[in-house]
Amino acid sequence: MTPDTVNFKHLIDSKVFHTVGSAADGLGIPAYVVGGYVRDLILHRHSKDIDFVTVGSGIDLAREVAAKLGRGTSLNVFKTYGTAQVKRGQMELEFVGARRESYTPESRNPQVSEGTLDDDLSRRDFTINAMAIDVTSGGFGMLIDRFNGLEDLERRIIRTPLDPDVTFSDDPLRMMRAVRFATQLDFTIHPETLEAIRRNASRIEIITRERIATELMKIMGSEKPSIGWHLLADTGLLKKIFPELDAMRGVDVVKGRAHKDNFDHTLTVLDKVAANSENVWLRWAALMHDIAKPVTKRWDDNIGWTFHNHNFVGAKMVPRIFRKMRLPLNEHMKYVAKLVELHMRPIALVEDEVTDSAVRRLIHEAADDIDDLMTLCQADITSKNAEKVRRHLENFENVKRKMAELEERDHIRQFQPPIDGSEIMTTFNLPPSAIVGTIKSAIKDAILDGKIENQYEAAREYMIMVAAGYGLSPADQ
Repeated sequence: MTPDTVNFKHLIDSKVFHTVGSAADGLGIPAYVVGGYVRDLILHRHSKDIDFVTVGSGIDLAREVAAKLGRGTSLNVFKTYGTAQVKRGQMELEFVGARRESYTPESRNPQVSEGTLDDDLSRRDFTINAMAIDVTSGGFGMLIDRFNGLEDLERRIIRTPLDPDVTFSDDPLRMMRAVRFATQLDFTIHPETLEAIRRNASRIEIITRERIATELMKIMGSEKPSIGWHLLADTGLLKKIFPELDAMRGVDVVKGRAHKDNFDHTLTVLDKVAANSENVWLRWAALMHDIAKPVTKRWDDNIGWTFHNHNFVGAKMVPRIFRKMRLPLNEHMKYVAKLVELHMRPIALVEDEVTDSAVRRLIHEAADDIDDLMTLCQADITSKNAEKVRRHLENFENVKRKMAELEERDHIRQFQPPIDGSEIMTTFNLPPSAIVGTIKSAIKDAILDGKIENQYEAAREYMIMVAAGYGLSPADQ
């Protein structure tokens, strides 16, 4: 059976496709469902956005479809682009006339003109996205597959319909899309296509950071995001779009002693986090938890390789990286920076004696993000020494038990000292000043360290004692 004789009527035997087909029949034009929706339909993946192409006016077809669907249907026409969108409930239908495209070297925005169905399919990024299914009465369900996309789906291969060098040079974003689809679908990029990405990697520089960020977010939302980051590194794209992460690759050796490959370690941690959480920002924290190791790496003849304060330096790098990569500069960025800064703390507790005060401080500083921090830190326990991993994980469980006990007893996460700055100023007749903050911090530290109870009277007594050390006494005395 050849691709063009495959019938997928059973996959599109629903009202929406019959309605579009009926509208096209009434206008006397062909109509096809195309692209990613066809791919996902065959793979039995959910997709709510459906793209249709016609050899004719996509806008006219959309108007006819909207009229047939009736009440509750909205129509949006984009005359400049020759496209239209029909919405009904959660369903979104996109309509466009078949077109051909030509590009100039300095831009990914094509010159567009009317074309045939074959023109339209050939301009698409990959063979698995270059299939169409007829929805008209004359050929309802028939697959149009000029580039063996069905075979590539079965073989789990990402391949371009035409010369990959031309495809990627014309629109370099397609290189990112190749990596993204390989990650989302767990497909292999065809060797010729992969080589073309390597040859054209520098072309990614004409793509806006916003569009690159969109693809990266989809990679990070995948079941196993490391696939994408390994491909980005292998093709040379990573060096262009995220040089700080690319700098983590490789191993240095001094006097026969090597450190582990921080890039490989990071991706192992990322996948472990992804297996336990769909929180994409926790995944970004995993990706960036050791981001400062290349800039803090030092050799010490006495102890070997060191990465002193890489967590603090890394936290300071996060805002700059987010800004450059056009990731959101909001609470998500602050959350990632916070987890990067704190990620060493639970490990230190595992390795040292677990004191109540150290656990209280960690719970207080992490607050509502403590569970995510623990997920990240547990994923960060990696070693080729199985006994070492077993011992660390066992100790980690002890830390988690201690945290649960203290949190239940002391309610540390969002705790505020029972005495605030206003009361300190009133008690000692002080203006706003550094000493007020010093006294307030001393009270908080005393509570966290277990020196005093988290109660008003105990806190007031401690406040008076601390203030006395600075020569202060209550104004009413």
